[in-house]
Order: sequence, then C-alpha cells, then structure tokens
Amino acid sequence: MALNLPAGVQITAPIKPEWEPILSTGALELVAKLHRACEARRQELLKARVARQARIDAGEMPDFLPETAHIRAGDWKVAPVPPALHCRRVEITGPV
Repeated sequence: MALNLPAGVQITAPIKPEWEPILSTGALELVAKLHRACEARRQELLKARVARQARIDAGEMPDFLPETAHIRAGDWKVAPVPPALHCRRVEITGPV
C-alpha cells in the first residue's frame, strides 16, 4: 500500500491494507501537527515521570501540594445525603 505521507512523516511499522481509510492524508497531517506541537512537552513530562518514580523508589511518599493546604484545613461541608439514598434495599455488586 502506498500512503501519501506528509513531509517529515515516517511509518516504520507494517501497515495492513484495511487501515488505508484511517491513515488518510488529512489524518496523518493532523497527527504530524499534534506531534510537532506537543513532542517537546511530552518529552519533558516523560523525564519528570522517570524522576518522580526514582524518588518514589527511594522511599518518598506522594503527598498533597503545599499550596492546597488551606483547602484541607478549611471549614467546609458536603451536601446532605439525598433521601433516596437513606434506605437502599438493593445492592448490585456484579458477578461473583
């Protein structure tokens, strides 16, 4: 199958003939545009993820952000339980 690839786009995996409608020029151009716009940030996030995992592996525990402490320390309440939930007679838990 011969695809019309946008400039700079390579597909290195085998391509099945039934994928041709999905791999249209427009779709490939969109993916290329998204990749070019987001790749630098994606790489930053992947590096941060590796660094975060290293800290967790070294024993650091996840915690809340310090700048949100006022929310946890605040005086707030949730809405009361609706009357329909006061007397539940059926509990569906799924397959056993």
